[in-house]
Amino acid sequence: MPQRLDAVPLASPEDTTVEELVGRVSTAHNNYSVARLHGDGGWRGPAQLAEFEEVCVVIAGELLVEHDDGTEAVPAGEQVIVRPGERVRYAAGEDGVDYLSVCVPAFSERDAHRE
Repeated sequence: MPQRLDAVPLASPEDTTVEELVGRVSTAHNNYSVARLHGDGGWRGPAQLAEFEEVCVVIAGELLVEHDDGTEAVPAGEQVIVRPGERVRYAAGEDGVDYLSVCVPAFSERDAHRE
């Protein structure tokens, strides 16, 4: 039988909201995770050099993905993939951002190697 899931709020900085829909915390899944994130305009997360692959699907606003060669601006309705070992920093565009993050294997703070 299909199982309805509740989003689990995760600790996050004041200018962001992170809810895990599926993953290590909410459903004990280790092979993948799905989270819903919101960043206010001007939000800028820590740099990371993750061991997992991450796909970000932008629902509203604009996600800025800073990387070694510059910044990729990803508007609503588009998506970006970040492969393991790529150093990135996520930030919100001027009007903020709402996006889904899918990580394979599942996101973990330890494997994100945040700076």
